[in-house]
Amino acid sequence: MITRLAYLGITSPHTAEWPDLVRNVWGAQLVDGPDGAVRIKFDDAAWRLQIHPGDEDRTEYIGWAVNYEEDLDEVLRVCADLGVEHGRGDDELAASRDVNRLVFFTDPWGFRHEVTWGQSSVPGSFLATRPITGFVTGDQGLGHVLLLLPDIEEGHRFFSNFGFRLSDKIIVPGRLNARFYHCNTRHHSLALGQGPPGTAGLNHLMIEVKDMDDVGTGYELAQTHEVPITLSLGRHTNDGQFSFYHRTPSSFHVEYGWGGIEVDDEVWIPRVYDRTATWGHIPGEGTKGGPGLMHPLAETGVPATDAVQG
Repeated sequence: MITRLAYLGITSPHTAEWPDLVRNVWGAQLVDGPDGAVRIKFDDAAWRLQIHPGDEDRTEYIGWAVNYEEDLDEVLRVCADLGVEHGRGDDELAASRDVNRLVFFTDPWGFRHEVTWGQSSVPGSFLATRPITGFVTGDQGLGHVLLLLPDIEEGHRFFSNFGFRLSDKIIVPGRLNARFYHCNTRHHSLALGQGPPGTAGLNHLMIEVKDMDDVGTGYELAQTHEVPITLSLGRHTNDGQFSFYHRTPSSFHVEYGWGGIEVDDEVWIPRVYDRTATWGHIPGEGTKGGPGLMHPLAETGVPATDAVQG
């Protein structure tokens, strides 16, 4: 069903801090968004990341894509079987996301997922804002997200219903327990990490550039523009990504990388790794702000605010 990450929506009171990061560090493109939102392009799609003005940092929605309209019906059928809140987006919502059709559901940890078909794209419309070779998107989508959950095994059982296939695991006793899932040739479009009890959250978004030097230049620019570095330059054990991590103005982190390996389902065998990096990825000051954009959960597993209202 789900074949790629299409977009990500965040609410934040810090929209004014985003343009400098987008233009001068990432090299991505800013376009006008509705009601003061910051919209960010990484390719010819109308937009990929949207920061809505709001009173607090919050993960608003995670947008996925399917290849065929009929797959949207299958998503809804799975949601009904799982007993999670779900529905069809109307034409107004679809237009606001620049897609032809979408359905949505809320997972057991309070994340809203929008599954779309027909994302708007204008060939040749992407304009980089600094010298850069471009971003790896296309059939691999925007990149990947890592979600922190209080029960990673329950997360595995849930998300496996939507077309996510295990690539591998990283287990570092006392430090990290994470699973990585692919839905196209990108090593992972979704990752799940064991988070603190009673909370869930968006740890990071990964964006991938087309050249190793783009990462190195981005790393220097991040330091020049005083962007808090979460992890220094390094290379991952499992997907081979050469990258660095930094904190964004809206509490979550971004991995800015190059060179991730691709998965061929015909020959791929999932493995377990006992370290995150072959070298580098030394923690920096960006870690001081916490693990990401977190929200509390009630004992029922749903967001605490929803539990009070319900």
